[in-house]
Amino acid sequence: MTAPLTPPHQQPPGNDPWQTNTAGSHPGPVEEVPAMKKDLRDAVLVALAVTLAGVALGLLWLWLAPKVPLIADDKAVFLKDTEGEEAIGGDGTFILLALGLGVLSAAAVFLFRRKGGIALVAGLAVGALLGSVLAWRLGIWLGPNQDVVAAAKAAGKGVTFDAPLKLDAKGALLAWPIAAMAVHLGLTALFGPRDPDPVWHVPPLEDPGPGKPDAAGL
Repeated sequence: MTAPLTPPHQQPPGNDPWQTNTAGSHPGPVEEVPAMKKDLRDAVLVALAVTLAGVALGLLWLWLAPKVPLIADDKAVFLKDTEGEEAIGGDGTFILLALGLGVLSAAAVFLFRRKGGIALVAGLAVGALLGSVLAWRLGIWLGPNQDVVAAAKAAGKGVTFDAPLKLDAKGALLAWPIAAMAVHLGLTALFGPRDPDPVWHVPPLEDPGPGKPDAAGL
């Protein structure tokens, strides 16, 4: 005679040798809420800090962008140097400065929080875009007079004056966010934390006892 087997539905909990203990392997809803709040808080802080960095971009653009000389007569305003490349130099200067700030801001955000995350990257991208817009408008506001006619009258006939600072290629506003996201993605892929490899716990096979075939049928 053999001992009666306990039906599977009456097995006491914890006796299944193949059952894995999932307690503590994944955070529950209560643990996820503080983590989400921290992610959102960090993303907002990053967006604000990167946006304020747009002031530096605007001042650098105003300082380094080539000046476009204009001259006026009694009838119209003309470029003093019609073969000069200063007219497109403002866009190129803005793009180069934006790319440099994209690298710096991405490195700063990565050092601030190596873990990364979608919220943090979104905050970086939004802050970079807002910072570019802020730099563009600040440079125009602090630059030469936007009213060319009034500036020509103030300068006088035959006197050279600077053309207003402008950004013809509005796509230059995307240089900062694109560079920031690309550099941050590269830094995270190279130096970010790695998830540990899963460990599988396989319970040992039970001893079939003397005179009984084992699990392999031997």
